[in-house]
Amino acid sequence: MFWILIFGLLYFLNIVCAITNNNCYTTIKENFHVKGDVKIGAFFSLHIYYTGNNIPDTIDPYYFKDVHLQYKFKNYQFLLALLFAIEEINKNPHLLPNITLGFDFYNVRFTEKSILEGPLTWLTMLPYAIPNYSCENKSNPPAALTGTSWSTSAHIGTLLQLYKIPQLTFGPFDSILNNQEQLNYVYQMAPKDTFLSLAIVSLMLHFSWSWVGLIIPDDHKGTQILSDLRQVMERNNICIASVQMIPGIWNSFSNALWKSLVQTKESSANVTVVCGDIVSLQGLMRHIAQLLVTWKVWVLNSQWDVDTHSDYFMLESLHGSFIFSHHHEEMAEFTNFIRTVNPYKYPEDNYLPKFWYLFFKCSFSEFDCQLLENCQPNASLELLPRYLFDPVMSEESYNIYNAVYAVAYSLHEMNLQQIQIQRYANGEKMVAFPWEVLPFLKNTLLKHRMRGHTDLDGKRKLDSEYDILNFWNFPKGLALKVKVGNFSPNAPHGQQLMLAEKRIQWPLMFTNIPQSVCSESCRPGFRKSVQEGEPTCCFYCTPCADNEISNETDMDECVKCPESHYANSEKNHCLQKSVSFLAYEDSLGIALTTTALCLSVLTAVVLVVFVKHRHTPIVKANNRTLSYTLLLTLIMCFLSSLLFIGQPNTTTCILQQTAFGIFFTVALSTVLAKAITVVIAFKVTVPNRKVRRLMISRAPNFIIPICTLVQLLFCGIWLITSPPFIDQNAHAEHGNIIILCNKGSAVAFHCVLGYLCFLALVSYTLAFFSRNLPDTFNEAKFLSFSMQVFFCVWITFLPVYHSTKGKVMVAMEVFSMLASSTALLSLIFGPKCYIILLRPDKNVCLDIRHKSHSKRNSGLNFI
Repeated sequence: MFWILIFGLLYFLNIVCAITNNNCYTTIKENFHVKGDVKIGAFFSLHIYYTGNNIPDTIDPYYFKDVHLQYKFKNYQFLLALLFAIEEINKNPHLLPNITLGFDFYNVRFTEKSILEGPLTWLTMLPYAIPNYSCENKSNPPAALTGTSWSTSAHIGTLLQLYKIPQLTFGPFDSILNNQEQLNYVYQMAPKDTFLSLAIVSLMLHFSWSWVGLIIPDDHKGTQILSDLRQVMERNNICIASVQMIPGIWNSFSNALWKSLVQTKESSANVTVVCGDIVSLQGLMRHIAQLLVTWKVWVLNSQWDVDTHSDYFMLESLHGSFIFSHHHEEMAEFTNFIRTVNPYKYPEDNYLPKFWYLFFKCSFSEFDCQLLENCQPNASLELLPRYLFDPVMSEESYNIYNAVYAVAYSLHEMNLQQIQIQRYANGEKMVAFPWEVLPFLKNTLLKHRMRGHTDLDGKRKLDSEYDILNFWNFPKGLALKVKVGNFSPNAPHGQQLMLAEKRIQWPLMFTNIPQSVCSESCRPGFRKSVQEGEPTCCFYCTPCADNEISNETDMDECVKCPESHYANSEKNHCLQKSVSFLAYEDSLGIALTTTALCLSVLTAVVLVVFVKHRHTPIVKANNRTLSYTLLLTLIMCFLSSLLFIGQPNTTTCILQQTAFGIFFTVALSTVLAKAITVVIAFKVTVPNRKVRRLMISRAPNFIIPICTLVQLLFCGIWLITSPPFIDQNAHAEHGNIIILCNKGSAVAFHCVLGYLCFLALVSYTLAFFSRNLPDTFNEAKFLSFSMQVFFCVWITFLPVYHSTKGKVMVAMEVFSMLASSTALLSLIFGPKCYIILLRPDKNVCLDIRHKSHSKRNSGLNFI
């Protein structure tokens, strides 16, 4: 029974102790004070109250029954920065000698109706504020410190300006607080975010992110951020995938906010930019942390309070995020100061016992909630997890530090001035009215005499640099902000952004640098084709056209290669074209050259045969002189085709057409003379004296020079008016520039060719009339047939010639020359050579006389 009684007593004491500890933890004062001759007012949030079920109080309708307390442990650094700056100033014998600084801290709730409770209590020093009444102060305090929300500073500023009290804000810079007409006593310690949009876009350009989402507060600041970002993004071809405007009144339990984030989660953009201040988007950050989205990169403009809750997950959505923070001097002294902070050193602090109770297993004393028992030895705030408390001075804490120094320098200047007047010479405390401090404070802020803000040239530093922090939070709770780079707007172009990519940790779903694009990049050889109705970042990839290239990714237009170059098969590089012509070394050139030489030799052989058998009847009967002339001309026709082969020059270009026209004119005029001779010889049954005189005087032979003279006239006019010249054809063959002879005048060329066809047609007509001659020496039939072939060759040549290009066109003309010349050689001289060489028995005069013609004709001798 005794042991049961003892056990029950101990159990009761344990319950009492637990109740006492719980009551002490949830009991907190809304203010505390640090003594000093001159005190600064400080107003920001270290704890808040929230309701879970919104059960209204029965007595006071403005309050709820289910009210819960939540400490903002990260914001406690603001208070320590204020305390650190004041202690440092009080220890400095050269700054405010014989005067100590202190402060009055008042917690600010997030509800607007409670914002002014602290400032009114501070001004009156009464539990229930009475406007325009001060219980203790002979003079109003010199300045007030507010943050972090612009709305909190604006509300307090409207009250303090009635008392002409300067107000320094340490939160993000805001254009509303910069309105000197409405808030002419408010000064912002944070630099302007003039280049924030450029810094964020520079990061996107560095990683080639062209498709990003945007989440901003639905207020004036969000509108300004959207305008700045959109302008810089459009200038750099970056598209906004979606814009989510988050009202500042949305809290952590908002269903609408959750739906909005689900849309962001399902967006095709892998990068989302979140801009705003801590207060306006605190619910948003809580939702993001709870989403467990490990495939999004978040780009933030502030060091967010993202981890005020705990759970059992190792994964975290914000791991691998980027944070843009204003660059400031590292404060190693502040970290050392953090190590020394404990509840016994600062017994007036209401919050330190809560830290020690919650994290270091201390218990509150039964008599006083400020006293602790059974604590861990060597307990320090530095040992706490980073997501709860960070010992490294944050941007806001740095602004607080500078704000306190600004007030101290201002009071020091004013103190030096008042010493001359001896206003408080009899041991009285310093009397500092705020309107007296104001001009000194303006001068101090203008000179930037605070730590880390001194410029060598004495000018105010307007452009702020940014540190780029990478948030490491795997496993969850690590919460390290590692500096991986910086952005300097004053650096030369191309050197403004500096990144150490090896130090960057990405969200867990990415093993390499993540991509965030609407469309995959168009590789070299393709160009972008914009999709109708879609942003410019959404496009198709279209192959470049012929002889066009793109040697970079995502090119809007392909570039046409110069005439001397051609596009390779991948269409990403222009290659130098090789010079080409119908060379002797080409297979086609070898074939044509061999053919021309063989036919020339064959013609020469025929000529030798005719000369050797010049006294035979068949040679004598076909006019030996015309036969010799025709054979010699055919040799020249065959050899003239070689002028078209090989690299052209000015001489060969001129000789090609003139030799072609003249030699073929001589050949055709010779055929015409032979046809006329046959007509005269065999069509005149009884030759009269004139006909006999024509045959004896060999008048048909004059046809050759006359016809040739006409062709020479055509060629002369051609060479004078528009002679042939060397030309290049860069489009005939892929990868080659064809060097060929341009005819100069197409009309002249066709006139020459037309004249040849005219001679062939006349020869054919005369030969056709003589088709019924004796079989043995029926040259008229062969003349007419050869002219038919000649005529067909060159008529066919014209359409084929004009439908081909480059070397083939030249080869076609050479082939036509060889074909037409071969027709003349084979059809006119082939039968005669057959008789001379293989059938000499028919090569006698008897064979002529026994034909049906009169013997009178046999007396004619055609020499």
